Amino acid sequence: MEMTIRPRRLRNGARLRKMVRETRMDPSSLIYPMFVKEGDVAAEEIPTMPGQYRYSLDGMERQLDALLAAGVNSVMLFGIPDHKDEMGSGAWDENGIIQKALRRIKKEYRDELYVITDVCMCEYTSHGHCGMLCGHEVDNDRTLDLLSKTALSHIQAGADMVAPSDMMDGRVRAIRETLDENGFQTAPIMSYAVKYASAFYGPFRDAAGSAPSFGDRKGYQMDYHNSREGIKEALLDVEEGADIIMVKPAMSYLDIVTKVRDVVNVPVAAYSVSGEYAMVKAGAAMGYIDEDKIICETAVAAYRAGCDMYLTYYAPEIAKFMKEGRIG
Repeated sequence: MEMTIRPRRLRNGARLRKMVRETRMDPSSLIYPMFVKEGDVAAEEIPTMPGQYRYSLDGMERQLDALLAAGVNSVMLFGIPDHKDEMGSGAWDENGIIQKALRRIKKEYRDELYVITDVCMCEYTSHGHCGMLCGHEVDNDRTLDLLSKTALSHIQAGADMVAPSDMMDGRVRAIRETLDENGFQTAPIMSYAVKYASAFYGPFRDAAGSAPSFGDRKGYQMDYHNSREGIKEALLDVEEGADIIMVKPAMSYLDIVTKVRDVVNVPVAAYSVSGEYAMVKAGAAMGYIDEDKIICETAVAAYRAGCDMYLTYYAPEIAKFMKEGRIG
């Protein structure tokens, strides 16, 4: 008698479905992106990202407490300075906003929080580009020294990990050499290795005040038509000393996450960016989608594609859903 194959047997009941689940998730893999700013106002809501805020040094502790309570113990810090100049000198200033935030977090929370810092110039330059300019072009090689100084200042102030997001050629090697030369051989680097020039970044630029004052970033961020180029960037950064490779954005680039996962021997992160968050929020506000279900589905998709870590503004909600057994 011919046997009937019945895959549905393993879908019969919630307990069995969870037992045979292929994609496993844990709150320890979640990273929450957080904006810190100068000033006395504890929290300023970001208009294009409802429910997300720019936090002052005094105001950030309430959010950090909420993250820890939810089970999220890793954050990525983005600084919003009061002063900007052509060089972006606030990025490596000993008394810059990120450096002050790091010292305060490490004093108040010690090892409770794992703190990663974004290393780039765009939030700090008066022109909004990710490096030093030569005319209207970003000077790749002159920018490397500034990125290295910035990364070193972050580690010296207490960062557990640095994450260069500028997309300059050779910046991972430059940062690795600088950290090693200064005795920080064990400080890891998460490289935004595969970062596309994406329209999904729009709300972030509103949040951080980092939109370029002229032109765009297509000369250094990647063309979204390309996938082999992403593999090239990932492999180069691993060779230069990157400990973790990031793909950004997440939602529309999960094929790239899988391709990168297949070729690198280091952990892979995916960043669900501001535009993805804003789209879900807008759709939910209009009643077109179920926000909680969409959060769960998009998160699982990123892990299913192959990411080991997930950067998302929905980190506390996802951690809650994991604890409840809705995903993970």
